[in-house]
Amino acid sequence: MIGFPGIEALSVPTPSKIVMLVADGLGGVAHPEKGRSEMEVASLPNLDRLAKQSACGRTIPVLPGIAPGSGPGHLALFGYDPLKYFIGRGVLEALGIDAPIREGDVAARGNFCTVDEDGLLTDRRAGRIPTTESTPLCQLLNSIEVDTVETIVLPVQDYRFVLLIRGEGLSDRISETDPQRTGAPPLPVRAFAPEAERTEVAANVFLQRSAEILHDRKIANMVLLRGFSKIPQFPPMGNAYNLNPAAIAAYPMYRGLAHVIGMKVIPTGHSFDDELDTLNKHFNEHDFFYIHYKPADAAGEDGDFEAKVHALEELDKRIPRLEELNPDVLVIAGDHSTPSIMA
Repeated sequence: MIGFPGIEALSVPTPSKIVMLVADGLGGVAHPEKGRSEMEVASLPNLDRLAKQSACGRTIPVLPGIAPGSGPGHLALFGYDPLKYFIGRGVLEALGIDAPIREGDVAARGNFCTVDEDGLLTDRRAGRIPTTESTPLCQLLNSIEVDTVETIVLPVQDYRFVLLIRGEGLSDRISETDPQRTGAPPLPVRAFAPEAERTEVAANVFLQRSAEILHDRKIANMVLLRGFSKIPQFPPMGNAYNLNPAAIAAYPMYRGLAHVIGMKVIPTGHSFDDELDTLNKHFNEHDFFYIHYKPADAAGEDGDFEAKVHALEELDKRIPRLEELNPDVLVIAGDHSTPSIMA
């Protein structure tokens, strides 16, 4: 990876049209009974045909042996070294929903989750409760008061929300609360540096009061906080590559990521078909389009092998819609793997 600022000296503007489709969580692992992964089981005639006509390969987004999240995975695809240009998911979610985030604010991505009577996680995503159910819960959490700081809770989509911590002298050098597995309790926030101790205390107070407010619920009775981060300053992708890039993504986090690297974020609907309609409508306005497909990742996160197979087959059916636009370059890639058997 050449990186910045070196790439500017090598890139030149061209009249070419580029479409990059990122299938979130594309890769998988062989099912122990089937002996094949989701992609191997799925019927993918269009992707198979394109593979025969294309240059194919594998990518290592970060380093061998490191399983990246969507943020680092996408940054690597866009040409940013994710070890140098690190960003937490909190600020990505916040920017993706146009939250009123300010310089100095610390943002966290929140998940509603479910714990049992012993405080152990039974569902890290609270059954993927719909936005209509999570929004009133966000309003309850938004009433929490924490001494010396202001906390703001905003709904994102389904079980996700954004927490903004606002005040003087805050740091994002604090740990996450998601143990990444069920059967374990949510973790307390810990400071990685002395200057983060104030933020640690504020986050833990928020978690304690959230638990008190949600205690009587059967599901979505606790929260997890991840990706504590502040607004970063990244070199704009368009300047570096002599492109006029645009992003079309239904999920807020990916809109936030595009915003951080200077893409124009084009509003769209909630489904991949909506994204394709938006791409078709705006195809003449930009020379680089990033378009995002989420369902394969969601199915993998749920541990549903068959659902991921179905999601991949549904994506394959829509490949001809991209081909009809006749882009000069069509890139289809995954940002990371989400094996359903490892959920």
